Amino acid sequence: MSSLSKFVETALNEDIPSGDITTDSLHLNELGGLARVIAKEDLVLSGRAAFDETFRTVSPAVKVEWQFPDGAFILNGQTLCLIRGPIHAILKAERVALNFLGHLSGIATLTRCFVEQVKHTKTKILDTRKTLPGWRALEKAAVVHGGGKNHRLNLSDGVLIKENHIRLAGGIKKAVEKIRKENNLPIEVEARTLDEVRLAAELDVWRILLDNMSNDEMRDALKLIHAGIETEASGNMTVERVRGVAELGVDYISVGAITHSAPCADVSLLLETVGPTL
Repeated sequence: MSSLSKFVETALNEDIPSGDITTDSLHLNELGGLARVIAKEDLVLSGRAAFDETFRTVSPAVKVEWQFPDGAFILNGQTLCLIRGPIHAILKAERVALNFLGHLSGIATLTRCFVEQVKHTKTKILDTRKTLPGWRALEKAAVVHGGGKNHRLNLSDGVLIKENHIRLAGGIKKAVEKIRKENNLPIEVEARTLDEVRLAAELDVWRILLDNMSNDEMRDALKLIHAGIETEASGNMTVERVRGVAELGVDYISVGAITHSAPCADVSLLLETVGPTL
């Protein structure tokens, strides 16, 4: 069983632990039908795989016909997909499937808002590890569907020396030296002051993260970083702010909000026709 299958199964067990009392009591097993999923606002589509897996797990007889790929920009009122199959299965899978679709499309949509603000610059929008437990792979895929880029997937995926690491190691220089003795992986260093930026640049690290700096501070910091070192801005990044930060010339802006604070996209499932199961 794939990780997605296990995740969907967990979600369904949470929602249907011992049957759907309402649907089962109505004895709808002999009915089949067609349902339509509608966008109730402009959105960027994400979550098709989890949506499909939900219906497939409840009943392989349910067939989903998508009208758009993940990453497509959908207008309010457009049909995302058609669903055909047993009515009782459609009703049982509906909420879990829509939860996946709404949450992930919400992330993709918010990501696109950030990406649009910086598209005239070289800056790329990155996600962070501020994701819901268990949802990370799906949420990071949604970021890509919205036009963003993925930062490291997990703690095993790359070196990022942060404030607590620096304190425990006895400074940036000692932290970098210790890690370089252990491996030859690219090193990113979080810098909160111009002095820390200057030191990280002298150590010729791979990337410097400018953490919680004002635009003026970042402008000064960039003057200290020589060509060949990548730059990333992070901290208090909003849709309104990122344009100005990108225009300073940073390579990346990481935004925790695109995963931890994205509103759920408004999507709705409507039954169109109902009749005897074929």
